[in-house]
Amino acid sequence: MPGQLEDDRPAAGLSPPWIEAIGLLEADLGRRDAAPRTVRAYRVDVEGLARWADAQGLGPLAVGPREIRRYVAHLSELGAAPSTSARKLAALRALFASQCEHGRIAHNPAELVSTPRRGSQLPRVLSARDAARLLDGIPAGGALEARDRAMFELAYSCGLRAEELISVAVGDLDHDGEQLRVEGKGRKTRFVPVGEPAMAAVRLYLERARPALVAAVDPGLRAGAPANLFLSRSGRALGTSDVRRRLRAWTQRTGVGREASPHSLRHSFATHLLDGGADLRSIQELLGHASLSSTQIYTRVESARLRSAYARSHPRA
Repeated sequence: MPGQLEDDRPAAGLSPPWIEAIGLLEADLGRRDAAPRTVRAYRVDVEGLARWADAQGLGPLAVGPREIRRYVAHLSELGAAPSTSARKLAALRALFASQCEHGRIAHNPAELVSTPRRGSQLPRVLSARDAARLLDGIPAGGALEARDRAMFELAYSCGLRAEELISVAVGDLDHDGEQLRVEGKGRKTRFVPVGEPAMAAVRLYLERARPALVAAVDPGLRAGAPANLFLSRSGRALGTSDVRRRLRAWTQRTGVGREASPHSLRHSFATHLLDGGADLRSIQELLGHASLSSTQIYTRVESARLRSAYARSHPRA
């Protein structure tokens, strides 16, 4: 396709039927406005099956439930975790659903294969005290410190994913309404209230720090400086790895621990709302979850916390 990056082309070595099937899936995902990152993730997962099937002499039309079960078993033999196999199976369901929609097959064979059971892993959550210790422990003296303080205050205040945080534009912040426009997964837009500490940190960053970061951009490129709210030392847009690295440095420096990540702040946001009496529907909307089932994991976090408190405190626990 014209303008397509080489990394986005189907992997070399696959048979034409599989290349065509994967191309149809990518086209379908594109029509549904899936993010490029999502399309790449699906492609990588289905290419794994395609290579395995090609080695067996099987094209897309010859793959049935038995072959998919054999492939999932093959993944387990290679040491894949149940969560990895489950993710890959979800991609295969999308692949064969695409084949059904285009009339290539009558039924989706992946729908007849059970999803591998995943372990019950609760998200890591900072206590309210540790969250405050982390955020209050980031000074606002230098430009990068002010940026980090504003960035992580906003992430915790609004429950943002790392991808959402780096995508926030200067114009997405409504100072008068004290809310933030967020473009989430599937390009779905939501509006999230911003707490006073986060608003104050962002205003300070905009007044004192961001202009200094914009000034670091090469003068010949300054007119094309990114509109992103948070910028790097050289005035470029940040990546998610930059956010993780900076948060890791601050958690270690403030003594909060090594486990905190951007997603820890998001989980903490939701858990602390639940602790404070917010209902699941409101938390779902604030997080941008498409399904309430995704939000219900936080009731398990709360249940685990209560069980722990009971075990520590009750004389006959």
